[in-house]
Amino acid sequence: MEILRVENLTKTYGKGLTKVTALDNVSFTVEKGEFIAIVGASGSGKSTLMHLLGGVDKPTSGKVFIEGQDIYAMKDDQLCIFRRRQVGLIYQFYNLIPILNVVENITLPSNLDGREVKKEKLEEILKLLGLENRKNHLPNQLSGGEQQRTSIGRALITSPAIILADEPTGNLDSKASEEIVSILKMSNKKYHQTIIMITHNLEIAKEASRIIKLEDGKIVEDTK
Repeated sequence: MEILRVENLTKTYGKGLTKVTALDNVSFTVEKGEFIAIVGASGSGKSTLMHLLGGVDKPTSGKVFIEGQDIYAMKDDQLCIFRRRQVGLIYQFYNLIPILNVVENITLPSNLDGREVKKEKLEEILKLLGLENRKNHLPNQLSGGEQQRTSIGRALITSPAIILADEPTGNLDSKASEEIVSILKMSNKKYHQTIIMITHNLEIAKEASRIIKLEDGKIVEDTK
C-alpha cells in the first residue's frame, strides 16, 4: 500500500545568476512499512527533501502526497495539525523540552493535540526504548543515546503515517548509534512503521531496506 508519493518536487533559491536548485524534479513512491535511507554528499539536497516531506518548507513546484492527501494543498493550520498527527520527526540534536521529563517529552504531541495517551502503549514504547527506569528524568540527566531514544518515543507515540529521521545518529558515538538504528529497525518491524532516514553514514544506510542516493538535487540511485 502506497503511503507517500512525491511528484516532480523542485526547490530553488534566488533568481537569475544567483539561482540555486536544491532539489531538481524528484519523484518516487514509498510503500507502508518501508525503511528507507536517503544518502548523499553535503549539498546534494537530502535535507531540503526531508524538510519538504515533513511539510516544514514549501516546494517551488511539485507535490507531496501522504496517505493520499496533497499536503501543500492544505491551509497552514490544517497542515500544522496534519503534521503533528501524521509525521514523526527525529532530529540530530534531539530537540527535547529541557523542563519536561522523559514521559512528558514523549507524550507532548498527543497532549498538544488534546488526545489521551493509552498507558499500555506508553509502557510498551518505554520498554522498547529501554527507558522504563529513566521515565522521570529530565533531558540533562540523560546520555545522548537516551535523549535520542526519547525523541524516537515522541515520534512513535502518535502512530504517524511516516517517521522522518534527520541524521539521527550524527551526534552519537558508535555504540549509541548502533542502539538507535536497532530501535528504528525494531519499530519498523514491530509496528510496521514507515521510516525515512537521512544519513551520511553508508554503514548505517545499509541497515535500511532501501537506499535512495541524491546528487545535485537529483535521484541517481534507488536500490533495495
